[in-house]
Amino acid sequence: MALKQAIETMELLDQAGVTGEDVANLFWERGLQAQVTAVEGEASATDFVRVFVVGTAGKQSGGAAPTLGVIGRLGGIGARPEVIGLVSDADGAIVAIASALKLADMARSGDRLPGDVIITTHISPNSPIIPHKPVPFMGAPVDMQTMNQQEVLPEMDAILSVDTTRGNLVLNRRGLAITPTVKEGYILKISSDLVRIMGYVTGRLPAVLPITTQDITPYGNGLDHINSILQPATATEAPVVGVALTAETTVPGCASGASQILDIEAAARFCIEVGKSLGLGRCAFYDPVEFDRLVSLYGSMKHLQGMGRHPAVHPRERKSLA
Repeated sequence: MALKQAIETMELLDQAGVTGEDVANLFWERGLQAQVTAVEGEASATDFVRVFVVGTAGKQSGGAAPTLGVIGRLGGIGARPEVIGLVSDADGAIVAIASALKLADMARSGDRLPGDVIITTHISPNSPIIPHKPVPFMGAPVDMQTMNQQEVLPEMDAILSVDTTRGNLVLNRRGLAITPTVKEGYILKISSDLVRIMGYVTGRLPAVLPITTQDITPYGNGLDHINSILQPATATEAPVVGVALTAETTVPGCASGASQILDIEAAARFCIEVGKSLGLGRCAFYDPVEFDRLVSLYGSMKHLQGMGRHPAVHPRERKSLA
């Protein structure tokens, strides 16, 4: 259960003046390593936060257990001065931070995961709003390349990218959904291990968020994206799976009062359970043999991780706070 940590996180982030240092203090008090990097963008500024949870057999301890990356993906936790309080888009950051807090509390009580876990996100209480249909987007304070540079680390062997995904007409069920695995420009089959874990965690039949080729290409190329949930996949060779917090109705990312605490808690538990299984070798994001066969048959698709053949026609970065 990560409800206590989710509530603690929401109470902290639901402050107009919250900073990355405030978040890092939570982890320093619990004995975890936390780094904060302040970055100034054209629209506004934000604080990137990295938290390192050392496993018993992880790389930071000299072991070989794989490292899980949990990225809290979002435009911003707030849209002040237009909107007061936490916005729907904040859920990616809340889940990532709550997951790290729960892992810290587990470690202090003697339950350490075998593999390392690296949690990254950013804290921006004053992000811009971008008009969009069917609902407005939340704008990111910095460009997507900067976000990926700060949040996607080479040490991550597999990545869960957590993002609010309520501002669409595609998935109409409240709770959690996962995407197929994305690796080096390929949309691969859905991981049966992740489906199994999600079923255990939620007690419901798992939901899958449908994605398209456009969704796995970089922002700024003039193509439509469901949101930024799979933007980390444009900056790494590691397999990436999106963890979407969803709703039955269409909710703007800039809507306040829209975060569902029980869905957030379940998403945090899901990330933790994946970390347990991945470190023990019981969770595969993809089949390496099948992937190699795919590449040998059809060639590399890494060009989809780049900006394409022509200059971007829409240079302004967009982020759905779905």
